[in-house]
Amino acid sequence: MTLARIIGTVWATRKDDGLVGRTLLLAEEIDLEGNGTGSSVVAVDAVGAGVGETVLVVQGSSARLTPETKDKAVDAVV
Repeated sequence: MTLARIIGTVWATRKDDGLVGRTLLLAEEIDLEGNGTGSSVVAVDAVGAGVGETVLVVQGSSARLTPETKDKAVDAVV
């Protein structure tokens, strides 16, 4: 898990069928003081997060274990 802040939304003109209707968020990793590290990731939103919110991002096979992302082409999820 990575602590991150949502810094934007990513728009895709085409998505995998399993991701249609899902929001893609741009999340910047932050340190414990809330400072951005400069590293960011595109993640599927499973919780309704918005820009400016601090969230946890899970990557890899764990990202495919939420009800919204089960068995979908996902590498990172909020």
